[in-house]
Amino acid sequence: IDIPPFYLPPKPRPNITSDNNNTSPPKYTRFPGVITDHTWSSIHERVREVFSAAAADDGGGGEENAALNVDAFAEITTQYFQFPRFFNRPLHRRIVTLYGTPVNTPTPDPPEGEEEESPETPEEVVTIDMMEQYWTEYMELFDSHDRFYQLVKQPDSEYVTKDDFLPFIEELLNSHPGLEFLSNHAEFQEKYAITVITRIFYVVNSHTHNGKITARQIRRSDLLSSFQTVDEEEDINKVTQYFSYEHFYVLYCRFWELDSDRDYRITREDLLKYAEHSLSHTIVDRIFDAAPRPFTNDSSPPPTAAETPENDESTNNHRDYLSYEDFIFFMLSEEDKANEISVRYWFTCIDVDGDNKLNNMEMRSFYAVQLDRMQCLGHEIVPFEDMLCQMIDMIKPAHQDYLIVSDFLQLECAQVSGALFDALFNLNKYMQFEQRDPFMERQKREDEFDSDWDRFACIDYTRLAMEEEAREEEAMEIDWVTVEEDDDDDDMGDEFSSLGLGGASEAPF
Repeated sequence: IDIPPFYLPPKPRPNITSDNNNTSPPKYTRFPGVITDHTWSSIHERVREVFSAAAADDGGGGEENAALNVDAFAEITTQYFQFPRFFNRPLHRRIVTLYGTPVNTPTPDPPEGEEEESPETPEEVVTIDMMEQYWTEYMELFDSHDRFYQLVKQPDSEYVTKDDFLPFIEELLNSHPGLEFLSNHAEFQEKYAITVITRIFYVVNSHTHNGKITARQIRRSDLLSSFQTVDEEEDINKVTQYFSYEHFYVLYCRFWELDSDRDYRITREDLLKYAEHSLSHTIVDRIFDAAPRPFTNDSSPPPTAAETPENDESTNNHRDYLSYEDFIFFMLSEEDKANEISVRYWFTCIDVDGDNKLNNMEMRSFYAVQLDRMQCLGHEIVPFEDMLCQMIDMIKPAHQDYLIVSDFLQLECAQVSGALFDALFNLNKYMQFEQRDPFMERQKREDEFDSDWDRFACIDYTRLAMEEEAREEEAMEIDWVTVEEDDDDDDMGDEFSSLGLGGASEAPF
């Protein structure tokens, strides 16, 4: 398995002009008009016209035969349900599942000696009565956020799980022009889907990280608007929230670089190599032991040695490794410490006693490892008291004896509060902070990026692109050398032939 292919921006779609010189709307433009009255009676007549037109096109003639297959249902999905276009197939399937009538066609027994032919599956269609039932039960009484929630989750569930998003991301992969180049790479389509879903849970499910997204969490997030944005934007990399392919590429390649044995698991020894061994072994241990995980509930303690049978591999604690999803949580938190999610992630790791307070003893124990590393690497030693005094002056906590999460989340220190975490466990970044250039810091604040993660991902993707280009150039040089050697061999063959040795001579080795 190789690393994913590089992203190539889609070519602009040409505008198709009709006879009256009206330009048709691009593929990913939503239908105009916002429905303010959500009752079925307010849209019934317009929806009936769509169904009747479909019946007439199919030659059915009567309204009683009106039904829409998944392709014909797209107008209903976007104009009346006001969902993104790639929601069409999951929505159509949901209505058929809830209100469709199973078709049981008896199959005659095949003649003796002949194999039974599998019956053709009838095309799934939605009638206007089926749509009315779904609308009145799941749409009429809800606003756009609750409609989204009702569609994505399973009908009998009270929350959204990671598997609930899969049909929607699969449709995005199949239809979005910015992801078309992945059509022949099923492995990376799967990894892209996992990455998008994990990033959704990282942001939306941030306060619980239990793998269960509630209606309230969706309402308080930008998830619905992000789905609408990716539906309208042809360049997938411009949708940096959740969907950017470049962001996926950076995350997956970093994971791939560490996962040397290709078992899709990162061990403690693997993670110590991250970013040129920038992390201390104490924080790596805490990441494995205490950091939030996206799709596991770790409220129950691991089994004791007495409770675990000897050599029972089935009871191995999943805390012994990081999965790809766990690594995404780690890397998003590590490369952008200026947001609430990453602050809570690292606060949990540093808060060893779990009292929701960082005291001097806890911070000193982490910084002691940093002091040893400074000395071994020849850096100027910064005493703990000097470091802490500098950080307290920047953060200005409510209490002088300890720090709490809200201290890091103050608006005036959002961009510098992460420096304390770097000082405690990431020596490379702490040294960069100590030697920072004020002019470069001002440029960073004025650049085009919305977050530290967006900036890091852009820089790292450029690095990966340059490395890939260098590998391709090296491979071309090797090919040229091979061709020249082949030409030399041909010339030697001609010389041997002229000496009367001919092609039957054995090679001299």
